Amino acid sequence: MKLVVAIVKPFKLDEVREALTSLGIEGLTISEVKGYGRQKGQTEIYRGAEYAVNFLPKIKIEVVVPSDLVAKTVTAISGAAKTGQIGDGKIFVVPVESALRIRTGETDSDAI
Repeated sequence: MKLVVAIVKPFKLDEVREALTSLGIEGLTISEVKGYGRQKGQTEIYRGAEYAVNFLPKIKIEVVVPSDLVAKTVTAISGAAKTGQIGDGKIFVVPVESALRIRTGETDSDAI
């Protein structure tokens, strides 16, 4: 099992979710996060005053998948999240030692 963590632009969330659903991936966790990278923030105007926003809003998507689905998952996420512009995000793949579904006691691949 692997944990796939993707950081994407907020308006791409629905497209990424639909791409994962088409693979049969039913569960995912999202968090609203802020990040700083090559995009280097942006300048905004509020009440006539200009100020820099260094940390931009992003969505963090976490999904645990069987090892044989990792490549398809990464491809689906990257295809759905890509705009071709700076700040499209990143995808990380991390090994998962074990999983447990609290309600039923199922473990590992049965729990995901």
